[in-house]
Amino acid sequence: MRIVSAVLLTAVLLFPARGVAQTAVPGVTEFTVNGLKVLVKQRPTSQTVAAGLFIRGGARNITASNAGIEALTLDLATEATANFPREVLRRELARTASGVSFAVNYDYSVLSLGTTRQHFDTAWDIFVDAALRPSLSPEDFELVKQRRLSSLSDDLDSPDSMLAILGAGVEYAGHPYQNDPRGTVASIGRITLDDIRKYHQQLLQTSRLLLVVVGDLDPAELQKRVAAAFSKVPVGSYKDTPPPPLVFAAPTVAVTKRDIPTNYVQGTYSAPSPDSPDIYAMRVATSILRNRIFEEVRQKRNLSYAPDASLNEYMANTGGIYVTAVDANQSVQVMFHEISKLQTDNIGGDEIRGTAQSFLTQHYLDQETNAAQAGELARYELTGGGWRNSATLLERLRAVTPQDVRRVANTYMKNLQFIIVGDPAKIDRQIFLKQTGR
Repeated sequence: MRIVSAVLLTAVLLFPARGVAQTAVPGVTEFTVNGLKVLVKQRPTSQTVAAGLFIRGGARNITASNAGIEALTLDLATEATANFPREVLRRELARTASGVSFAVNYDYSVLSLGTTRQHFDTAWDIFVDAALRPSLSPEDFELVKQRRLSSLSDDLDSPDSMLAILGAGVEYAGHPYQNDPRGTVASIGRITLDDIRKYHQQLLQTSRLLLVVVGDLDPAELQKRVAAAFSKVPVGSYKDTPPPPLVFAAPTVAVTKRDIPTNYVQGTYSAPSPDSPDIYAMRVATSILRNRIFEEVRQKRNLSYAPDASLNEYMANTGGIYVTAVDANQSVQVMFHEISKLQTDNIGGDEIRGTAQSFLTQHYLDQETNAAQAGELARYELTGGGWRNSATLLERLRAVTPQDVRRVANTYMKNLQFIIVGDPAKIDRQIFLKQTGR
């Protein structure tokens, strides 16, 4: 949600001499250096430090012809830098038990650092050099490019990966997300080292960057480090415009023939974005649906080993159902029936409370590491309406009512886009196109 509680708004402590503002969210400090927004979560006595330099835009930064260029640029940046040639960088990372890596998704990318508090000084220097001064040598470029081409060429080897790629082609047709941030064999093959060098310069604008650091660090001291590193980086004029929501006007089904013993099925529907008020009820509804599908499809009927219901966290968001089964028709009929029950039946308050508590337990288990907490703050800041919303998760989930669950189930769980990999002769398309009960 975009609304922050009055408690958070009124509990801001200012440190005028240092220019650092600390909010009521435990341990989190926010400040800006030369247009670069920085979030620091101080965890006293923590022996590790995690940092991420996040780049806004994701798929909106690329085109069909250069898809994957951001991933390739970040991958190349982790190989060697101006002040840390390849062998020196590897030796220092090994000596300090540190790691510099990257990741991309449809909404943003990240160059990340993991290190110990003891060796943070050295690791920080490497991290900053990788971000601002990667060597981008021809030798490293050819190595990284071939490595990525090899990885992409394996994407259709398994039914699950094929399902994901085919599904994205249907779900994101005509949408900015149709450009895969990882790239394709064709698009990566076209990218040159000169393209990488130009693209890296485009990325170096503090208006498109977010820095998140979690560990036992003094925010005021870290602010000095950030100023020393980023004070000369151009601010730029980047404006982060959200992608349009996905709208599926009618159900569809597409079957790709493959000689395998079971059929792989993925059905996708549009879902609320992470900054929507509906996202909390949708999380509860998805958890309930997942539990019920598991009981009905696997435990009672033994139709599939791992049926699932899922909810993504993209700005143009989707949820869906998944199953691998010999009898995909019956499996999907059972899943449709469970969706129908969510849309029409009275759901007990105990089931909602139990589901919310189970979700929260897993959420807190997932937040045990500094890297996970850095990712959580960044995710809320970039796609969830602001990082302060990370502190309201518990109250928002507990506030979900049976009426909320029915409403979001009716609003979003419809017009599924089905992708099936398997035997077309065993698929009754009418079952997939007509969302009925039993």
